[in-house]
Amino acid sequence: MASGGLQLLGFVLAFLGWLGIIISTAMPQWKMASYAGDNIVTAQALYEGLWMSCAMQSTGQIQCKVYDSLLKLESSLQATRALMVAAILLGLVGVFVAVTGMKCMKCMEDDQVKKMRMAVFGGVIFIIAGLSALVATSWYGNRVARAFYDPFTPVNTRFEFGSALFIGWAAASLALLGGAFLCCSCPRSETSYPPSRGYPKNAPSTGKDYV
Repeated sequence: MASGGLQLLGFVLAFLGWLGIIISTAMPQWKMASYAGDNIVTAQALYEGLWMSCAMQSTGQIQCKVYDSLLKLESSLQATRALMVAAILLGLVGVFVAVTGMKCMKCMEDDQVKKMRMAVFGGVIFIIAGLSALVATSWYGNRVARAFYDPFTPVNTRFEFGSALFIGWAAASLALLGGAFLCCSCPRSETSYPPSRGYPKNAPSTGKDYV
């Protein structure tokens, strides 16, 4: 029962992390314009994401523009896109594989060994998906930080971390933690020894056996 509860907890955490990766990928707030040290009060906030850039007016109106050409984008942005999409697809595969290996499901009940292996394999897939999302978000955040502290970057073109980055970091951590719990939920197989055979006891000898 303890391994079953750990398995269920790992799946819930990994599934929430996968949903967070999807939300983070779709959000346009990967980086937001920074006004630190700028005395000019602006009437709009600028955001940039993986797929579009947005401007929010002081009235609350948001205008977004999807990036026109894929070839005009930076190679680092394209790589970040690819890693996040790969994390989403891996997470989708991990969901189906882990559900098949869950103890509360009736799939593959006739072979418990394969069922446990499926759960562990699903956990490994979630770990790979979490690592992919973690690399993508950390790489993007490193680029934003380096551009912010670059003295040659104009003040009005500096950006800070957006909310999508923090959601991506939290989601990647949940996917890693959930995948680790799924991998640890497999109980260790105990070594079984064959039953010891008892030696027959010698019957007490009597004088009748001898002539």
